[in-house]
Amino acid sequence: MSPTPSGQLMSERIYTVTEITKEIKGILEQGFPAIWVEGEISNYLLHSSGHRYFTLKDENSQIRCTLWRFKGNRLRFEPEDGMRVMARGDITVYEKNGQYQLDISELVPAGMGRLEMAFRELKERLFQEGLFDEEHKKPIPGFPETIGVVTSPTGAAVRDVVRIIHDRYPSVDILIRPAKVQGEGAAEDIAQAIKDLNEYNKIDVMIVGRGGGSLEDLWAFNQEVVAGRYSIRKSR
Repeated sequence: MSPTPSGQLMSERIYTVTEITKEIKGILEQGFPAIWVEGEISNYLLHSSGHRYFTLKDENSQIRCTLWRFKGNRLRFEPEDGMRVMARGDITVYEKNGQYQLDISELVPAGMGRLEMAFRELKERLFQEGLFDEEHKKPIPGFPETIGVVTSPTGAAVRDVVRIIHDRYPSVDILIRPAKVQGEGAAEDIAQAIKDLNEYNKIDVMIVGRGGGSLEDLWAFNQEVVAGRYSIRKSR
């Protein structure tokens, strides 16, 4: 035990500033996986390095944010003061000054629907996993002999696909694998259809689609089980 300034003995542990900052850093960074935060941008700075620094604030609080250059370069808009946004990122602690901040991986204008947010989140995660790397992509032949089609057998899309293919390549063979393209179980059926055509191994190109629709209608195509099948696609 050590004496206090008044001469009394104390048994509590005494932390250094560095130690307590490290403790706080561990608690915050482990306790908050990637999260979405909505707020208004202020004090926006696009540094000469390409990194972006700003504050997200609401009526009562604010949080500092960093957006590193390699992530900021993928933005489809340039942020500015007063803009309301939703930011996805990790809570981090900058030990030098004990300041916590949001390390942003994705930034979108506020008001975007939850499905589009989920789509962007999945796309970012699969991108980080390397599923979109060039090494996974197969060259598309200029004149395929057999084309596989995954779509609904009853919709207008399949008739349009067959007609356009035959107009351009009358001699090409078309193999249709019917699939459910909307509603419960559609994503799993689409993924299985892709797997079936890959295992058949006698097609040169695969078309997977439907005849348009809203984001909700198309959601089966945006699920991870389908993206996983795309990532292992084959060519003859």
